[in-house]
Amino acid sequence: MDKKATLSLNDGRSFEFPVLTGSVGPEVIDIRSLYGKSGMFTYDPGFLSTASCNSTITYIDGDAGVLLYRGYPIEQVAEHCDFLETCYLLLNGELPNVGQKDEFVTTVTRHTMVHDQLNRFFTGFRRDAHPMAVLVGVVGALSAFYHDSLDINNPEHRKVSAFRLIAKLPTIVAMAYKYNIGQPFMYPRNDLSYSANFMRMMFGVPAEEYKVNDVLVRALDRILILHADHEQNASTSTVRLSGSSGANPFACIAAGIACLWGPAHGGANEAALEMLEQIGDVSKIGEFIKQVKDKNSGVKLMGFGHRVYKNYDPRAKLMRETCYEVLNELGLQNDRLFKLAMALEKIALEDEYFVSRKLYPNVDFYSGIVQRALGIPVSMFTCIFSLARTVGWIAQWQEMISDPEYKIGRPRQLYRGSVPRNVVPLAKR
Repeated sequence: MDKKATLSLNDGRSFEFPVLTGSVGPEVIDIRSLYGKSGMFTYDPGFLSTASCNSTITYIDGDAGVLLYRGYPIEQVAEHCDFLETCYLLLNGELPNVGQKDEFVTTVTRHTMVHDQLNRFFTGFRRDAHPMAVLVGVVGALSAFYHDSLDINNPEHRKVSAFRLIAKLPTIVAMAYKYNIGQPFMYPRNDLSYSANFMRMMFGVPAEEYKVNDVLVRALDRILILHADHEQNASTSTVRLSGSSGANPFACIAAGIACLWGPAHGGANEAALEMLEQIGDVSKIGEFIKQVKDKNSGVKLMGFGHRVYKNYDPRAKLMRETCYEVLNELGLQNDRLFKLAMALEKIALEDEYFVSRKLYPNVDFYSGIVQRALGIPVSMFTCIFSLARTVGWIAQWQEMISDPEYKIGRPRQLYRGSVPRNVVPLAKR
């Protein structure tokens, strides 16, 4: 028997709505017919209780601290797969076999170059422009350079655009960095892996050969894997909403990047690092904790807790391990910020104030320290996030385009403005 939910109103009317069941997770009341039946809308600021779509890509159980990519726990994906395998998984629904992976890697590798005229596009920005401002502009402009694959109703065009975005984002992000610091662009090399290629384009110079460090490359790869997708967050919802209008994929991804630029979304790891810098020393943690507990102080504990995870962020443990590996490789075991982070973590995990509120360290708490150790400046942190999340955005965009139920997004509102009134002529006002 199909399950139903009944809405009963004080005026005696009642309406039934279907209850939909997913493969895992809470049931969903299908209220698409609510307005037609009752003449009313629901009110849900931030859409915290609203499922805007059905999806088969990513699943989060915040209470249990679970993150699944196509059904695979993030811990297993990060342990056994590299980033391009993860990309294949998110885009296609299954992990690749050896032949499929080789073909996928080869295709991505052959798309890493950008149009030569795009190089000159960068000179239109000030040298001191924020890299995210550059990234939004350049990615949005890609449709002007690659207009041979913009038919969103053509599956082959969508496939080509997906490859171009995944392949070219590392090149564009590295170019934004090089332009900002006044160094020449480094062209991609086809004999390097995705993450090694990116690190060389970021930190290599024409004057000498860049030496690839496998530990550091693997650390970057893990950062990309852990940030590849995260269900229907603000930037993903932005990409889907943009795409629902029929906008081209480059414009949709640029919209996602713009949303991610917001400090409440993509800037969390930067905020966590800044917090550690402000604390400054292990001896000052006690005073800092007192200020955090004081509601009137305005001091916040950054990098702890999560809007979705009410348990330990499963990505945080993996990033913590990576943090140790990088600092050991670089001989930074006594790094001031890492020692400070460990001491702060220990206190927060043992203090009843934080434990009762489930303020566990999240992935941002460690990723900022790892990126800092890799030599990535704070201004580039959100660019790295964008690079990682691009594949998730593309997978979500493709899923939406292929969904027979998709419609142009059109949220409703609760209007509290003036009731109808007449305009008084200017001379009589």
